[in-house]
Amino acid sequence: MRNKHVIAVLSLSLLFSSASVFAADLEKDMDALKDGLSVVKKTSDAQEMHTALGKMRQAATDAKQSTPEKLEGQAADSAQIKDYHAGLDSLIAQIDVVDQLAQANKLDEAKAEAKKLEDIRNANHKKFR
Repeated sequence: MRNKHVIAVLSLSLLFSSASVFAADLEKDMDALKDGLSVVKKTSDAQEMHTALGKMRQAATDAKQSTPEKLEGQAADSAQIKDYHAGLDSLIAQIDVVDQLAQANKLDEAKAEAKKLEDIRNANHKKFR
């Protein structure tokens, strides 16, 4: 009986600690997106922009593996989770658009397109933050 109690307590501890790890990972991904966008907006170097966009793409892709606190407890196939993933997919698609321009050394156009990244971020923060 005592062993079952200990196992139950340890299981609950593991469950709650893993949830905080996912939240920390998501926060790390969001920080990487913020930092990358800052570089994209300020740089005048195409390679630096390309590198920042690559890091942003990786962070957005990684963020799909986490669930925002506001959506915790939702089923993986729920409308809210699907909407969250769609927002990240939209962000990734726009990162790719900006990156193509950066690789073509069209920095002014890339920066103009990067403004859409902020719009996507703002819209999704309203929903999921």
